[in-house]
Amino acid sequence: MDFIKKIKPFDYLIIIIVLVGLIVGFMTIKGKRATSSNQIEATVNIEMEIYLRGVASTSDEPIFKKDDETFITIRNVPYTKLKIKDVKFDKRKIMLPTINPKKPYITVNDDTTPYQYDYLVKVVDSAKITKDGDAVVGGNKVKIGLPITLEGAKYKLNGVITNVIASPEPTNEIHEDLDKHTKINQDVH
Repeated sequence: MDFIKKIKPFDYLIIIIVLVGLIVGFMTIKGKRATSSNQIEATVNIEMEIYLRGVASTSDEPIFKKDDETFITIRNVPYTKLKIKDVKFDKRKIMLPTINPKKPYITVNDDTTPYQYDYLVKVVDSAKITKDGDAVVGGNKVKIGLPITLEGAKYKLNGVITNVIASPEPTNEIHEDLDKHTKINQDVH
């Protein structure tokens, strides 16, 4: 009985928190509690278009080449190497006014910045698609406007995602363990 008298109110709070944690953990293991893996609907291949503006390069060859690999960093967290599916680039442009009312301006190369280029790089990856339709890559929802870093042997450049295109065909051969656990957790009533 002396032991119970020595327990302070703060000790009761700690005991309650530990018990709640054990109950929640037990319910999760038994499948009685829904987890974030219930949000995953399918695994699909996606294409991410990444826009890099004002890339300075004095090289005669383009920085990115089709079918090469580039290492990606999403939100300052290193992710993985991805295959480059397509590359488009052009010198920086400016708009000049014209006298023609049907075409009030023309675009020409900006000669004040002769070594700056704008790149549009398309990379391919597999992603989990949530019930909301968002693509999840490396634990991050990839959306238009997300900053991303491309890195190779001779470059490290920052860009932004301008488009995410999901293929219509799901591929279930990737992350089979996660898919198996997702299906187990979805049997909760």
